[in-house]
Amino acid sequence: MNKLSLSPLTGVLFLLVLNISATGKPKGKIVVYPAPAGEVLDQRYKISVEGKNVAVYTAKIAANGTPDQFKGIADIKNSHKYFDTAAFAYFDMQGSATVTVTVPEEVTSVKILPTSFGINATIHGHSITFVVSSPKNLTIEINGEWIKSLHLFVNPIETNAPKANDPNVVYFGPGIHTISHLEVGDNKTIYVAGGAIVRAVIDSSEKYSVNKGDGMRNYSPSLSLRGRNITIRGRGIIDAGACPTHARNLLFIRGQNINVEGIILRDASTWNVPIRQSDSVTVDNLKIFGYRANTDGIDICNSRYVTVKNCFLRTMDDLIVVKADKGQGDAKHILATNCVLWNQLAHALSIGAEVSDNVDDVLFTNCDVIHDKGREWSMRIYQCDGGTISNVHFEDIRIEEAHRFISVWIGHAVWTRPGDSFGKVQGISFKNITVLGAPLTVDMVGADADHAIKNISFKNVVMNGQALTTAQIKANAFVSSVAVE
Repeated sequence: MNKLSLSPLTGVLFLLVLNISATGKPKGKIVVYPAPAGEVLDQRYKISVEGKNVAVYTAKIAANGTPDQFKGIADIKNSHKYFDTAAFAYFDMQGSATVTVTVPEEVTSVKILPTSFGINATIHGHSITFVVSSPKNLTIEINGEWIKSLHLFVNPIETNAPKANDPNVVYFGPGIHTISHLEVGDNKTIYVAGGAIVRAVIDSSEKYSVNKGDGMRNYSPSLSLRGRNITIRGRGIIDAGACPTHARNLLFIRGQNINVEGIILRDASTWNVPIRQSDSVTVDNLKIFGYRANTDGIDICNSRYVTVKNCFLRTMDDLIVVKADKGQGDAKHILATNCVLWNQLAHALSIGAEVSDNVDDVLFTNCDVIHDKGREWSMRIYQCDGGTISNVHFEDIRIEEAHRFISVWIGHAVWTRPGDSFGKVQGISFKNITVLGAPLTVDMVGADADHAIKNISFKNVVMNGQALTTAQIKANAFVSSVAVE
């Protein structure tokens, strides 16, 4: 049973401001969305853009840098107990805008990430100011506070927003709404307006599909897009904080010609966005916060022609990952580009585990990893099953901190599917990559002579300001044709 609680559509959706520069010419358009009544907002950060106040929300995040950092994954049932809190805000912009952030204490230092954006702030007592000239997903760290940081999502101006009375649109206007399980099919759109929060719950009438015991049960996804020509878009927030850990995916995709754009996902109970057995999927400007066990960001499974672009992810497991489960078709023609990533536990950009079918033609490019405090690798090929992974390219990637850097690995692990033999890995390249941190390991491990790693290239890979050398690559006997330039 679906439960929808749609707010009236008569309220103010946004505030549109036309800024005038000193020359009398328009400087830019700003769209600010008021927060809905009943939402508890962050009290530390105050934000204004061109003098207009911007609502600041809270998001639970992993307790990085503390003894509880990995307890959320070790104690799955109770992972909701281990968290810290960050802040985020959003507005839309065309042109440029001056942003002011104010905090209770005097500001002595500020860092705006990714560093590659080249945005510098000016300090004025308890405030900072800076100029944004295009849509970007920013992280602001004041006085060295990197855990409880402020995330600022500067969106492009929305165009051609759907109408509330369109019969093919499920419309969530400004305000707070509640859903249990909502599924849409062919030629449908889900629209979550700026200033809207959709809260996902478990309805008392719902039947679970799997009982894991100890009170943990699996249900259908909160939102499902199944079919052709389906869109979910907007500027609002979808929040699954009321769902028990591991209860359900937040946004499930299976179909053809699917588009996801602009929304914010907060506090999924397990994987945020599984894309399964799909063709022609575009995920654009999606923002994701996940702190509980296995809250992967975007899992591209047995799908083709998938593009992930302009996204921000800060989750408690893999961020953008490609998989190919047995008997469900190959995964190929996949692009992840222009994304900002905060790796809290596992991998920022990776292939595997669960690769029994083949993976081919994957490009991760022009991405920034602003933090990597995880226990796994920033970039990894992790082949635990029997498929072949080929033609995977990591290019133009900037990693601002890491511990483990690169891993290409074939073997059996806890994730190995029953009956699978070892797989193969071939044709992997790393090009134009910079990384800071320690110890920055680069490991390659093949399984045996018939299940080896072949044709691996490193070009312009720079670690702590120094070019990677062959001597820094740890490889076993089942790795061949490695080129370092």
